Amino acid sequence: MLVNRRAHPAGATFGTWTAPDGWVHRRMDWPQAEGVKPRGSLLFAGGRGDFIEKYLEAFGQWHREGWNVTAFDWRGQGASRGKEENKESHGLDRLVEDLGALVSEWSESGPEPHVAVAHSMGGHVLLRTLAELRPRLAAAVLVAPMIAINSGPMPAWSASWLATAMSAFGWAGQPAWHQPRSPMPAGSLRQSILTGCPERYEDELYWWEKQPGFNVGPPSWGWLDAAYRSSARFTPAALGGISVPVLLLGTAKDRLVSPAAIRRAASLIPGAELHMYPDAGHEILRERDEIRLDAHARIAAFLEKHSGR
Repeated sequence: MLVNRRAHPAGATFGTWTAPDGWVHRRMDWPQAEGVKPRGSLLFAGGRGDFIEKYLEAFGQWHREGWNVTAFDWRGQGASRGKEENKESHGLDRLVEDLGALVSEWSESGPEPHVAVAHSMGGHVLLRTLAELRPRLAAAVLVAPMIAINSGPMPAWSASWLATAMSAFGWAGQPAWHQPRSPMPAGSLRQSILTGCPERYEDELYWWEKQPGFNVGPPSWGWLDAAYRSSARFTPAALGGISVPVLLLGTAKDRLVSPAAIRRAASLIPGAELHMYPDAGHEILRERDEIRLDAHARIAAFLEKHSGR
């Protein structure tokens, strides 16, 4: 049964999860139907600017494969926006703390094995969580992970310096670039960067129209500064100490994250598996079917191999 990408699926429940510091996150749990033995528990973490609804189709795929699926909105995004004026003031360190706490609590309640899939910024945070907090996971999948920002054509050191300087000069909360107020339609440069599927691209615009607050706009200088600083933590020693089996999926033409950094991380994580798509947008799980379904098949095979079932 195909999932309606523009409607919440039957059987999924929406609630909240509260971080240790009191920040309330929106959470979705989609368990198997009563009487159906689950394959295990799968947690999904989206990227910067994402929200639960963007990945309903992917959740449906994993649910059909037998997983109990859990997803959430990061603090400052989706319906986890809180009351702070500058939603990105917390930086990425706080997100690592959030994910570590969520995984710890979530893994205590759902059936084993526990696996995590994360996209873009979520992949960055999950990778740091694996390296620094050693969560109890059977396997992890990083989809177009933001190991490092693709700063091209500017050198990474120059882009990092600029973000630090702009933040130091008091612009930390200001957008790093201009973005039109009205959503950029299918056929725009933004669509070509994200996905080759106009229909799936338009799904995001549909949810933005229903929930205007889901459109968080471009990143701030402070967020970019935090992201560059956080990427520096991915040292050979840190990545070499990861013990959880990891699959990395990337695209050679990614305009948002560094393909070279993904390849480097895969070479440093013990036993990591890597597949790079030659011609895909950043949002691999929202790409045209030949890419999206191939990615799902690779994820399914990896989880079958490493999750103990």
